[in-house]
Amino acid sequence: MISSTFHIGRLLAAWLGCYLVVAIIVAEATEDYVERDIGGYFALLALFLGLWVLSGVFSHMRRVRLIAGTLNSGTLSNRQRRQIEIPFEAGEAFDLIDAAIRELPGAILVESARDSLQVRAKVKRINPYAMHHDGQPPAASWAFIPFGERRNQILATVTPNGESAGSVTLICEPEDPAWTDAFLVDHGTNLENAEAIVRAITRRVAARRRGEQAEVRQTATEKELTVAKLNLLHAQVEPHFLYNTLASAQVLTRTDPARADEMLGNLIQYLRHSLPRTEDAPSTIGEELERARAYLDILKIRMGPRLQLQVDVPDALRAVLFPTMMLQTLVENAIKHGLEPKPGGGTVWILARQVDSAVAVTVADDGRGFTAEGGGTGVGLRNVRERLRLAYGSAAAFSIVANFPSGVAATITVPHTINSAVQPTGAGAQHA
Repeated sequence: MISSTFHIGRLLAAWLGCYLVVAIIVAEATEDYVERDIGGYFALLALFLGLWVLSGVFSHMRRVRLIAGTLNSGTLSNRQRRQIEIPFEAGEAFDLIDAAIRELPGAILVESARDSLQVRAKVKRINPYAMHHDGQPPAASWAFIPFGERRNQILATVTPNGESAGSVTLICEPEDPAWTDAFLVDHGTNLENAEAIVRAITRRVAARRRGEQAEVRQTATEKELTVAKLNLLHAQVEPHFLYNTLASAQVLTRTDPARADEMLGNLIQYLRHSLPRTEDAPSTIGEELERARAYLDILKIRMGPRLQLQVDVPDALRAVLFPTMMLQTLVENAIKHGLEPKPGGGTVWILARQVDSAVAVTVADDGRGFTAEGGGTGVGLRNVRERLRLAYGSAAAFSIVANFPSGVAATITVPHTINSAVQPTGAGAQHA
């Protein structure tokens, strides 16, 4: 109430003071030429001026109350200032405030400087109480001030507040000099502009947060799908070997029980290293090597002297983390497509070497190589590539080339990551 009364009194005093000065000057200038008393006319004009000013001031106060819900010195002022904290770095905060000002209704001239983090704009001032003959609101400034069209202006300055926050100083004011505030009101248009910009920034920040939350949920979903896909790819390489081994053992129980017993023992060793593990507990080169040796020992019983094995894996690399079943896949391909179809069989080499910050594991054979008769469907190798991509992205690699003088050499390269729970044991180079 005090703010409203002071606001009305200030405007009335300014206008009536100017009127009295003008009236005195006019009276002094006309007293020698006008015989009759004109004081009554001056009083009547003062009354009309006061009513005219009051009508505009009350319209201004009424609109400010509708916009802000309250009347005080801050809301009644023609010049509005806001300090807005945005939880993004200064560049992103600048983009938000720039977009909010450009989309403001009536914005006709917007100049932004990203280097200085400033935005300036001119905004048409719509008179909410005057209408054109076509029913559209005119871009006139004051309902009761016949000084032509006026505009508002906006200045926004972004101040970096650390690496992840920006502080925006927003000023919305009339285009007129500050002294005109003693005579003119803006019908709450600058208050409306300031509130609209704050709402736009709030909405954009909320939309950004919702987008980040959606990305988090999508990432979690993609991770679950990736784990499921890895498990599916893993499962594709397991069954056929198990079935073939059990069938071979069944035959040997009737013809050679001792070899059948040895085969089943190797199968038990193989299955022990094939127990399911979580994705958070990957295998190691040492564990995968033990699985591959158990598999090859089973194959040696089936193939006899046609299969030879040479292993050269340094002790220091046995604790390096390695994807489950990938070494097994390469070994199976070497046997199935390289040595089994070749008369007389051959040799499988398993080698591991450190290359800078990565480890390269190679499975090579001297089998039939890249021939039409020795080729397969390629499902196993496609699974290797896909699993490496899902698990490591671009940090891992897979290559397969011809071996000399015959056969194939396949190499998997993964980052050198040590499993501290595994202690190297055994010989670095073994031959079988």
